[in-house]
Amino acid sequence: MSYSELLALAAPETIVVIAALAVLAADLFALREVEVRVRQVVTGMIACLGCVVAIGWILVLPARANIMSGIFVVDPIGQLVKVALLGLTIATVLLSMEADFSVHTGEYFALVLLATVGMMFLVSSADVLMIFVALELTSLSLYVLTAFNKSQVQSAEAALKYFLFGGMAAALTLFGLSLLYGLAGSTSLERIAAALRGRALDPLLLLALVLTICGFGFKVAVAPFHLWAPDVYQGAPAPSAAFIASGSKVAGFFVLARVLAVGFNGAEGSGDWHAYLPGWVPLVAAIAGLSMVIGNFAALAQTSVRRLVAYSAVAHGGYMLLGVMAHNGPGLASLVYYVITYAITTLGAFGVIAIVQQQTGGDKLTDFAALSRRSPGLALCMMVFILSLAGIPPLAGFFGKFYVFSELLRGNPASLGLLWLVVLAIGLSAVSLYYYLQVLKQIFVANEQPGSTLIFKPSPIQHVMVAVLALAVIALGCWPEWLIGRLAGAVALAGF
Repeated sequence: MSYSELLALAAPETIVVIAALAVLAADLFALREVEVRVRQVVTGMIACLGCVVAIGWILVLPARANIMSGIFVVDPIGQLVKVALLGLTIATVLLSMEADFSVHTGEYFALVLLATVGMMFLVSSADVLMIFVALELTSLSLYVLTAFNKSQVQSAEAALKYFLFGGMAAALTLFGLSLLYGLAGSTSLERIAAALRGRALDPLLLLALVLTICGFGFKVAVAPFHLWAPDVYQGAPAPSAAFIASGSKVAGFFVLARVLAVGFNGAEGSGDWHAYLPGWVPLVAAIAGLSMVIGNFAALAQTSVRRLVAYSAVAHGGYMLLGVMAHNGPGLASLVYYVITYAITTLGAFGVIAIVQQQTGGDKLTDFAALSRRSPGLALCMMVFILSLAGIPPLAGFFGKFYVFSELLRGNPASLGLLWLVVLAIGLSAVSLYYYLQVLKQIFVANEQPGSTLIFKPSPIQHVMVAVLALAVIALGCWPEWLIGRLAGAVALAGF
């Protein structure tokens, strides 16, 4: 393959990098003396333009290519996930335009774009070395974005915890992947699977499997690797927290599914009731159950809406792992549908939280009191996001869970051995209704705090963006086949 063909395939990532450099150059050379609000709008528009151009290029790329045995892979499902990531980046940038946590607008938007590039390379990798490099590019950008509010000690504390936990997780991941290389003699996931096929699950392979899952478990914030998430969700600037909670989830779960389904193909084992076999499926089943239990019950005790959403994310991570366990084409399609719709919902919820925090100075449940009377539009949008997270039909969150649960059971229709995990997930979804309804109770039922007569006046950009995300959640719930059909077709074409 010639360099021109290689550059054409990697053009979307190149375009986003150029956009990041353009944002820095415009802020440094042309906008340094201009008012901060103007700088935010101009640099934000440059960032959005770069993402739009990258989406356009993706739509005209060839459907399939594989460079150097997985170093860079172009396939239909990966392209759809990249489009979703770029869409989430645009939404994050637009929600950040009225933020007041920093005057370093060029640096902020450039870091958002560089994190997006890391996620795009992560989605396009089927080689463990490239996966690790892309994972670290994403992580380093997110660490800095977490600490971007220099006026808040909480932001620096959250970034330090995120960095320390992330460094440990990176070490575990690298150690696990290096063991895989030692066992298979290759960094390509397909060649690793071919070399390990038929091999007994000996202690060395089991250690590689455990370390790899532990490392990726940190990145997607599932229990017991979730301890950084509540502090980061609460301490980071709201747009940064929204991006961590949405974009990194999409890329993280997609690459985790690829590593386990392709690289550990043949080492699945079984998590069926009374039919346990060692492998990665029972390990993921245990982590999924633990995440659902810890996430839902810890959320019950929260008074901060940000921390509530963080523990809710841990619980949703457990539900998403059920899609990973399906380890087939339809299961991957259901997982991607779930993570995309969850990312849109969480991004919208953080958009409302950011507006409330700007107006009241806090993110406690009581700060949302009487939001329906202060800003009926925001209250309606938040209701859509909360009910979707709770899995109430006909919103997108309900169909995300439905597809994941059904595909997990369909993968083993004879014994229904994983029915116990689905029953646990449904029961804990009912538990989650309590803390979700606590938020809605404050919004629609509770009275204003004494002396609080504040009428919320969010900026037009923020209001429109939150409304668009709410409409997307409703549309993807009412017409789920529009997205799930495309995902299923893309997965089939990609050969999963």
